[in-house]
Amino acid sequence: MFAGIDVSKAQLDWATPQGAEPPVANDAAGIAALVAACQARGVTLVVLEATGVYHTPVATALAAAGVPVAVVNPRQVRDFARSTGQLAKTDRLDAAVLVRFAAAVQPEARPLPDEATQTLAALVERRQQLVAMRVQEQNRRAVAPRAVRAGIDQHLRWLEAAIAAADQDLDQWLQTSPCWRAHEDLLRSIPGVGPQLARTLLAHVPELGTLTRREVASLVGVAPHARESGTWRGPRSCWGGRARVRAVLYMATVTAVRCNAAIRAVYQRLVAAGKPKKVALVACMRRLLVLCNHLLKTGQRWQAPPATA
Repeated sequence: MFAGIDVSKAQLDWATPQGAEPPVANDAAGIAALVAACQARGVTLVVLEATGVYHTPVATALAAAGVPVAVVNPRQVRDFARSTGQLAKTDRLDAAVLVRFAAAVQPEARPLPDEATQTLAALVERRQQLVAMRVQEQNRRAVAPRAVRAGIDQHLRWLEAAIAAADQDLDQWLQTSPCWRAHEDLLRSIPGVGPQLARTLLAHVPELGTLTRREVASLVGVAPHARESGTWRGPRSCWGGRARVRAVLYMATVTAVRCNAAIRAVYQRLVAAGKPKKVALVACMRRLLVLCNHLLKTGQRWQAPPATA
């Protein structure tokens, strides 16, 4: 018994194999009614798309009530709809497509992040937003006339103070959990992994330490995918995954290539073999991510590999 929920800001359109159900409001009362209806019908899997922050309350309520929930990539569902010939797109049709997708694919119902992890993710994301605004203001100041520079400088000072306060909030929040402190200590034992990458991984990749190296690379989007057909062999490329994690991982890898002997050796070997520097850097991103996954899985701190002749 599957159910599909199309999430919007104000309304939840949902359907079962028997057809469309009356939509409910995306608020506490509507979510409670939807959870009760799913329990009454004996729903074994609810599938909904990741829609920023709007899907979180209903997904959390369903999981708390013991109803299995799978939050899937909207692109995957849209491709599935096109493959079945469903070109029209409305909220009601999307809910029906999600039911068919659930029956055909049966995505895994993974546990949702707990409230503490969601709070950590919100704090990390807020800091990233402040840093992005600071970069925007710095770029504006470089070409702004003198008449508006004073206002930009004032905003920059406010942003600097806000970023410092965000860092302090993150420090205090991490201190509330011995597990997070231990995981951050393990990750930061790797040369090149600083506080921003460690906290981004803890907040946005809670699966870290429970996956294989191939799974975690594909999850973040640093795994090359094959492009082959018959005798044709196209270049492999990385796509998909969690973009906000890749952005922080990229900058950490640039640092690791300079200060981590193991990562630098991989980079130099690939460049010497004729690989473009960007390809070599992406390969080092995967190596660094896999290393972080391994440390959390084994609970061991980083140890530099022995020097070879």
